[in-house]
Amino acid sequence: MKVFSMSGSLRENVGKKEAKKNRREGLVPCVLYGGEKQVHFTVSAKELDRVLFTPEVHLLEITIDGTMHKAILSDIQYHPITDHALHVDFIECWDDKKVKIALPVKYTGTSKGVVKGGKLRQRMRKIRVQGLMRDLPEYITLDITKLEIGQAIRVRDIQIDKLTILEPGSSLVLGVKSGRGVAATGEGEEGAEESSDE
Repeated sequence: MKVFSMSGSLRENVGKKEAKKNRREGLVPCVLYGGEKQVHFTVSAKELDRVLFTPEVHLLEITIDGTMHKAILSDIQYHPITDHALHVDFIECWDDKKVKIALPVKYTGTSKGVVKGGKLRQRMRKIRVQGLMRDLPEYITLDITKLEIGQAIRVRDIQIDKLTILEPGSSLVLGVKSGRGVAATGEGEEGAEESSDE
């Protein structure tokens, strides 16, 4: 997993008035959970945007007034109109404690079904897992080469060493739906319809 470094400053006051003042100054109020006590701090909005507006998941090394904390994003509150971050929660990570995190899904290869005219439909962009930080990959990579029209990959078909997948086993991750003018019959056709985005 990629490591992203950022710096923050402790917040002297944590009220709404102070939070509004922080935002006017281009800072985002944040809270770090998971340690002995909560840490209230601010980070630059521009620096934070580099983490928020990417599909990748990062392990963050946040230096707050000289102390470095390893953390992951937990929750983000956005402004309803501007989409600017109003408040961010982080969870502190420890080498010997498991964390829960949603990993992005990527696929490789060219599906046999797509070559025959089918359409690939991806239902899940991220999958929640639990494990130690050192065992977390950057992505969950799926090989779709063998997928025929009507076939799909579900959560139960995925295994990741040393990680526990937290999604229901029956959840559809991606599948190949029958395209126009392509015949698919029996069980395959049913599987393809389930993979539709509609």
